[in-house]
Amino acid sequence: MSKGRVEAFSDGVLAIILTIMAFELKVPTGGDLTALGPLVPLFLTYALSFLTVAIFWSNHHHLFQAAVRVDSAVLWANLNLLFWLSLVPFVTGWMGANSTAPVPVAAYGVVKLLAAFSYRNLQHILVGQAAPASVLAQAIRSDRKGLVTLAIVSCGIPCAAFAPWLSQALYVTSAAIWLVPDSRIERALSAPSSRAA
Repeated sequence: MSKGRVEAFSDGVLAIILTIMAFELKVPTGGDLTALGPLVPLFLTYALSFLTVAIFWSNHHHLFQAAVRVDSAVLWANLNLLFWLSLVPFVTGWMGANSTAPVPVAAYGVVKLLAAFSYRNLQHILVGQAAPASVLAQAIRSDRKGLVTLAIVSCGIPCAAFAPWLSQALYVTSAAIWLVPDSRIERALSAPSSRAA
């Protein structure tokens, strides 16, 4: 299978995920600003989830730009990532409707963490297929940003038992770290040596 087909399929799944999340935003019954009050937790959770899916999409795009080949291991690793991301609308709605309840807040973190682990697994498989001197292998030498994000989300999950607001703050922090995009692959692809290759 070509990289293009995997990217197109993934883009379609991610677009559906974002659409489902948007449908969860219900129109308020009142016509004044006070009618929006009960929707604030759901909207804030939606915004965090939209940002999270956008971060995965952006990094997935860059990862496949530098990928060497696609085999069954890559396909299954990619499907594993898409599975966890497909649960984002569910945990978004659950946490948005129960923003102070420990279980939905922890479940949100678990899905976010498992999606991050799945992405790292996909990245590991793609790097393993590439030569040590390849653009992808050189670009993904260390992943401090990814490891810090995993640590933050991992801390947020147990915090939900006693301070759901702290868990949510940690989830927001983990996403905020990625507001400055990871440009390692982009830089490596635009380097003169990779253009000449």
